[in-house]
Amino acid sequence: MSGKVIHAGTAIGCPHGGRAGAVPSASHDVLVDGLSAVSGTAVHTVTGCRHTVDGIPVPCTSIRWTPADGGVLLDGSPLLLESTSARCLTAGLVPQGPPVVGGSSYEGVACG
Repeated sequence: MSGKVIHAGTAIGCPHGGRAGAVPSASHDVLVDGLSAVSGTAVHTVTGCRHTVDGIPVPCTSIRWTPADGGVLLDGSPLLLESTSARCLTAGLVPQGPPVVGGSSYEGVACG
């Protein structure tokens, strides 16, 4: 798998306009453009999602990543790339679509 590395400065959000910050790995030894890289164990909490179903708020609250096997490891967990599969979830863990990932990711680092 190839793609741009996700780091603490990468813009991540849900498909309904909510925003999620990339939480860096426990180790701050891996930096991308001076910002901590993010592994597949990272917790992403979504805020500001305005999604409704039949007028009832059903916001995205988190993002769950599904990294492919065989990638570069960071703290024993796969390094997240913009191309890593993920889903935005409600508080009840109902999938609501893929996250929107982009902007501010380091153009000069690619894996693959």
